[in-house]
Amino acid sequence: MSFMLMQTPDPSTLKEALPNFSRTTHIFLPINDCRNPSIAEGGSHWSLLLVSVLDGVAFHYDSLNPANLTEAHHAARKLEQLLRRRLEFINLTDSPQQCNSSDCGVFVCIQMRHLLLKKLLMANAREKVSMSMGGKTVDAVHGRKEMLRVIEEKRREGEKRRS
Repeated sequence: MSFMLMQTPDPSTLKEALPNFSRTTHIFLPINDCRNPSIAEGGSHWSLLLVSVLDGVAFHYDSLNPANLTEAHHAARKLEQLLRRRLEFINLTDSPQQCNSSDCGVFVCIQMRHLLLKKLLMANAREKVSMSMGGKTVDAVHGRKEMLRVIEEKRREGEKRRS
């Protein structure tokens, strides 16, 4: 979705291909730094843009801050056009930082899970939630193992349904 948004001059032309956001409270949007749509495997870094549609705020989490700042800001501007709503852009500089060049995708997955399960779904409807990841550590090795465990679990579930 983010790639389509970033490549189209008019995001409203994508309405048919995208979910209906009229009843959406939050949008989790992985951001990639690929700028060439003709290269399928283009791009070398992932970050996360979490948009609170309710509050009109786009939070950017980058484990190699500020590597994807331009791309995230561009995606937020495109989402503004799609949602027909102004978004305040906040680059969260306290996001956990990776110590190599290969963990960005794992960081995005772990951050999405943490923000959804530990922040958004645990909050009261009227309560403001801090979206900061400050103080949160990310264990990429454990994250990879957890993703493999979930994939294997879903694979087994699929096999059971097919048999």
